[in-house]
Amino acid sequence: MIATPPKFYIPSLDGIRAIAFLIVFLSHLSHAGLPKIIPGGFGVTVFFFLSGYLITTMLRREHDRANKIDFKKFYMRRVLRIWPPFYLVLFLALVVSFVVGSFYKFDVPYLIAFSGQFSHVSNYYNIQAGGSHFMALGTEVYWSLAVEEHFYLLFPFLYVLLRRMGVRSSQQASIFLGMCLLVLLWRVLLVFTMGADYDRIFFATDTRVDSILFGCALAVAGNPALDQDQQISDYSLKYYLLPLSCVLLLCSLVVRADQFRDTLRYSIQGLALYPIFIAAIRFPDWPVFRPLNWGWMRFVGVLSYSLYLVHFMVIKTLILVLPELGLVGTGLFSLLISGALAYAIYLFAEIPAAKAKRRFASH
Repeated sequence: MIATPPKFYIPSLDGIRAIAFLIVFLSHLSHAGLPKIIPGGFGVTVFFFLSGYLITTMLRREHDRANKIDFKKFYMRRVLRIWPPFYLVLFLALVVSFVVGSFYKFDVPYLIAFSGQFSHVSNYYNIQAGGSHFMALGTEVYWSLAVEEHFYLLFPFLYVLLRRMGVRSSQQASIFLGMCLLVLLWRVLLVFTMGADYDRIFFATDTRVDSILFGCALAVAGNPALDQDQQISDYSLKYYLLPLSCVLLLCSLVVRADQFRDTLRYSIQGLALYPIFIAAIRFPDWPVFRPLNWGWMRFVGVLSYSLYLVHFMVIKTLILVLPELGLVGTGLFSLLISGALAYAIYLFAEIPAAKAKRRFASH
């Protein structure tokens, strides 16, 4: 049974979460033999955009109502939302790694990797170590949580500063988009003058935070859930901007040149997600986006955080323990087992944490 959505609920977002998770899940099935044609990195980019949009929307609503942000309550809500499943799955993965062929050891390299994950800097550990070596089985996905935690640590203070300075919403959006441009220029500098490799660009907060900032910019100006005066007409959005954004996304995935992928790709995807998010939120009943609000899609979206944390551990475990399952068997059983684990985490960790969060509601 899914908990009743909060009073302020944005249609289609759970469905978008579900799509993003399914993209990542299918991409990780490449370890079971699926051709590497599913853009798992794009699924993470969608999660980043969504996080920036949703968190900034919440901050904006709180500041509009109370003329301030209660940082203590904000961070307690984030802790209760993220940490219980985060640490539960991390320790579960350690246990599984011990059981499955004594994969994990209490040696220095393993402890360093674990410390990086535990302290939310696993993305920079990946860069320094040249990959996710010595991590518990399937916990490689924790790098993206580190990027988001770094964002949560700093962004609310920037947002409040801009509000206290009287910066208008359109100017806020321009500042966030300007920061996205600076991140792009930083990636270009790293790639073309410093010889940065794929891992340095893909994992680092300083080179990926723009994917979150694009969502922040949408939240403060032209927010389809908050702003009644939408400057883009329904017709233009549906029949011009939305198709254009799909073409841009397709181009960003089809072009495989390394230097393009490490620099422009993330910026193009961030811009292309703008019309998609606006249209999905404004037109939840339009046939194109109606599937995002189907019951099972919303169900997957609600579980998406825990699903994201556990699925790769399940896939890798099945590959080691039951290699004879093959691609289809591994995919089906991984999805079923991941769903069962995620639902258990939802019932016994996320719901109790959500109840505790009510003490820190912004009201």
